[in-house]
Amino acid sequence: MTWLVAALLALVFGLAVTVWLAGAAHAAPPPPPPAPAPAPTAPNLDTVLTNARNWLMGILAAAGTFFFSLGAARYMGANGDPAEIERAKAAFRNCAIGYGLAVLAPLVLQALRSVVTA
Repeated sequence: MTWLVAALLALVFGLAVTVWLAGAAHAAPPPPPPAPAPAPTAPNLDTVLTNARNWLMGILAAAGTFFFSLGAARYMGANGDPAEIERAKAAFRNCAIGYGLAVLAPLVLQALRSVVTA
């Protein structure tokens, strides 16, 4: 019987605290409205091409890193199997291609910029 009384008292106390906190929260004045958002402006071509170059370099570098990790894991786990070693070497070639394209991305987008702005 005492656990029932204790549970009932805890419930009543919890409800009283909840009502008290809810009343205190409504007593505060509302916050001021947020400042209006600035007018959107269209980005210029240089900004768009710079962002495209950065994204392209990031994606290609991530792909190169993935293939490097894959090749390293395959090479370590090959255990002398020639077929698995060839797969690891292919992954390393893909890694080199990814890093090479990431290095050449600014050059490609510079050529695109010269064609578009001409």
